[in-house]
Amino acid sequence: MKTFFSSTFMEREALEEVGIDYPIKLEYYKIINEDEIIKQEKPKFGIHIIKTEYKEQDIKIENKNIQYVTNDEKRIEQILNLLKKNEVTPIAVEDILNDFSKNNILL
Repeated sequence: MKTFFSSTFMEREALEEVGIDYPIKLEYYKIINEDEIIKQEKPKFGIHIIKTEYKEQDIKIENKNIQYVTNDEKRIEQILNLLKKNEVTPIAVEDILNDFSKNNILL
């Protein structure tokens, strides 16, 4: 089961610095593995990120699903907040989570 957590538009100034002149929206979702809930086990939480680029004549969507990150709901929400704050995109999320893990940040 996927539930909406939060969304944001990337900062216009940061986009313009790298030559992007169209809006980009990031959406963050919390994934709850329903199999564990059915088995009455502690649920495992994951992350789903959607990046939508609103170009003049085209809309491009990119997404990434990471099924298992933690079994602590408070921790997954902290991670999602950090991802949103830092405008983490689907292509970068796995590297960021690996960095979090190596540096014992929230994981």
